[in-house]
Amino acid sequence: MTPEPAPLLGVEAAPVPAGGVAEWVRGEGGTRLRAALFPSEAPRGSVILSGGRTEPIEKYYEVVDDLRSRGFTVLTHDWRGHGLSDRLTADPLRGHGGPARLYTGDFTRLLDAFEARLPRPWIALGHSMGGGLVALALAEGERRLAGAVLSAPMMGVLTGSVPMAVARVLACGASRLGLGRAYVAGPGDPLGGTFETNVLTHDRARWTRTLALLQAYPQLRLGNVTWAWLDFALTLAARLAAVRPGQIELPLAIVAAGEERLVDNRASRAFAGKVAGARWVEVPGAFHEILMETDAVRAVFWAEFDQVAARVLGEA
Repeated sequence: MTPEPAPLLGVEAAPVPAGGVAEWVRGEGGTRLRAALFPSEAPRGSVILSGGRTEPIEKYYEVVDDLRSRGFTVLTHDWRGHGLSDRLTADPLRGHGGPARLYTGDFTRLLDAFEARLPRPWIALGHSMGGGLVALALAEGERRLAGAVLSAPMMGVLTGSVPMAVARVLACGASRLGLGRAYVAGPGDPLGGTFETNVLTHDRARWTRTLALLQAYPQLRLGNVTWAWLDFALTLAARLAAVRPGQIELPLAIVAAGEERLVDNRASRAFAGKVAGARWVEVPGAFHEILMETDAVRAVFWAEFDQVAARVLGEA
């Protein structure tokens, strides 16, 4: 069947990488998902790149170029409810979510759709929510991935002054009472506030680049989360905490942010401890979006990625 083309958007600060092609893929329940393939001329393998909550494909063009410069074909995608994939409520800005099985099912269908076009071996690169979902897919038995590198993965959520147990009861209760589509704390600012108040990156140029994308293409924006999304995130954390030692066996590195304000580093460190030979590295001074951080912070991530790649490729 001929793939159905999908758009790729760009601005001056983030042009579409040469040779990139996007298409629509059907996920669980027929949900329409956007994916993009960026081939390498002489591929050493492929990287499946999965962004975090709110993040469209376009935000990762620099990362795509970083990976292709290393000789990898790159497959990246918009999660359901994100970017140009189908939104999950009538209000497209509502950061809604559903059961984790829908996301991991979408991930499986994504790999199925592109399998013949992805040179092996495959390495997963997941950030935040994407990192947590990649880890869950591995725990559920996805064996086509030969290695994984996770940036600030969402394996636990920081809930501020509200204890985690209380947050779980509130999120689950709200969802069961039919309030799952309601905002947890109001709509929020889909443009992310100001650079001075952000807790995502210390790099002004990369922060401004993302802002330019969202200003140019309002359809990429996403606001605050609903109770159902929070229920999904906390349930995902619980499922990852229940992963048994030895359940996942592959080269793995987790790079955590030293100044993390969103996800719980203790959870990702505990997870890494269950995977033989895994590395867990915390980058001092880094905010949550490690791949959108300063060059010095990103260099730590890429050093870890290169080590995993060398192990996967038999070069270590």
